[in-house]
Amino acid sequence: MNKARIGFILGIIVALLIGTADIPGLARNGQICMALSFMTVIFWGFQITQPGYTSGLYLLLLAVFGVEKPALIFSTWTGPMMFLIVGAYLIAGAVKESGLGERIAYKFIISYVTSFKSIIVAIFILTFILSLLIPHPWPRAFLIMSVMAVVIKSANIPRVDAVKIGFTVFAASVPVSLIFLTGDATISPLAVQSSGVSLGWLGWFKLMGPPSIIVSIITCFMILFLFKPTQEVQVNKEEMRAKLAAMGPMSGKELRTAFWVTLAIILWMTDTLHGVDIGWVTLFIAMAMSLPLVGEILTPASWSGVPLHVLIFLTAAVAIGRVGGATGMNAWIAQTVLPGTVPSDPYILAAFIATISIIIHMLLGSVIAVMGIIIPAMITFTSQMGITPLVPALLAYSAVASHYVLPFQHLNMLVGLGEDNGMYSQKETIRLGIPFIIVIYVMTVLIEVPYWSMLGLFDK
Repeated sequence: MNKARIGFILGIIVALLIGTADIPGLARNGQICMALSFMTVIFWGFQITQPGYTSGLYLLLLAVFGVEKPALIFSTWTGPMMFLIVGAYLIAGAVKESGLGERIAYKFIISYVTSFKSIIVAIFILTFILSLLIPHPWPRAFLIMSVMAVVIKSANIPRVDAVKIGFTVFAASVPVSLIFLTGDATISPLAVQSSGVSLGWLGWFKLMGPPSIIVSIITCFMILFLFKPTQEVQVNKEEMRAKLAAMGPMSGKELRTAFWVTLAIILWMTDTLHGVDIGWVTLFIAMAMSLPLVGEILTPASWSGVPLHVLIFLTAAVAIGRVGGATGMNAWIAQTVLPGTVPSDPYILAAFIATISIIIHMLLGSVIAVMGIIIPAMITFTSQMGITPLVPALLAYSAVASHYVLPFQHLNMLVGLGEDNGMYSQKETIRLGIPFIIVIYVMTVLIEVPYWSMLGLFDK
């Protein structure tokens, strides 16, 4: 409560100081935008209330003070991005509630898991497979965790080792979610939208897939090295077979879910051929899942799985970048805070963007909030280089979306925290998070730069 009150007062003070200061080179609406944006970022960082409320207040104040037209402030709702997220939540709920995801997980465990090491590897492989079927990391992780709970119980795994398994479930969701554009349908489309460049599902996989797969493999090896078991595991597959048998043969609901999800994957992969944005594809698949005869999967209650506060949060995060660009705030910040010259060497540029991104993320602790600030600033900063805005946008995205030391710095880790979820504590997160900072530089500087150079992204 004290932290929230301090953040509330501090945010207001900062807004008043910026709003009343004499800032040469920045228009009045840009100054108000900066005052409200910094206030909101402080509110987010200090977690003064649920981010949805803080975000709603920010959007309201932008409109009331006439900083920009409402059409720009709420522009995320006039394009496919927000409806991609809505559809993703609905599809994720359908796969989980139908039992399809659980059936796939049990079959995989029965076929391939025999030891502690194979459990860890299986978690990463299952996360990868299910990231195609469930376009959001949280329901994916909780589904895998429910299966792992059966493994832990049936194999009499000691609690100290069970914690390592639970931690792996949620830690794996961080790098694996970057592989596909729909792997995390909340933040990945936000990065593309912020760049202002059109990038389809296959286009994303071409750029982000190989680097993210390599980092996922590195993460798996790091966990195996840092979290060794206290004793070997003997997996009781009979209990798992009993669980699978209790589910019975695939139900009509599961078959229909499998059909619609398969169709979604096909349409996502061929978006450049049929020309329909994956946001509209995702929304169509979700709506079709509710129809009589062909659907009957989603019900009116399924809408409760779409968190409105997250959508408002995303609207505000995008608004910071778009309104900041229209009012001149982004350009002013880039010219004032960032160096006067842009590093011409792509390796130095990538290291610089990664460093700034990590520092700001350490201070603010919100992936979406940092992306809303850092991506527009870096695009403005590198505009004189003549390279595609995708480069600074995806470099910043890679660094921020992969980074955490404390659980609150990444929602994928925060949702699994605690005895009733992934069983792990802050200790496990710090143990992996600190050395993982080195992996972020490996990803951005040593993998993405040469790979993207080969693809011609650094060509002017």
